[in-house]
Amino acid sequence: MLLFLLVLLYCALAVVVIAGFWKVFIKASQPGWACLVPIYNLYTLLKIAGRPGWWLLLMLVPVVNLVIAIVVAIDVAKAFGRGVGFGLGLAFLGAIFYPILGFGSDMYQGPATA
Repeated sequence: MLLFLLVLLYCALAVVVIAGFWKVFIKASQPGWACLVPIYNLYTLLKIAGRPGWWLLLMLVPVVNLVIAIVVAIDVAKAFGRGVGFGLGLAFLGAIFYPILGFGSDMYQGPATA
């Protein structure tokens, strides 16, 4: 019974996180379904952040991908008018911060690096 409840809680959390991520993509004028496609979602997130597509290759390099993920998360936060602290929250606690960004009143202001 306990295992069933844990699986149910995990599934509910996954639905909330996916819905929040979907809403972030929609707010940035990207297709929401793109958050479900494994490599394409990183490419789309790079576009939202205003970073070049070749950074996707850097995401394949161990250790470098951690740095790139933090930089991209900060750029996504800035693209929505948030600060570096929120970007670090996106990088390290994405399951909490992406739904906040997606369901909140923040509007996409364009790529942070433009």
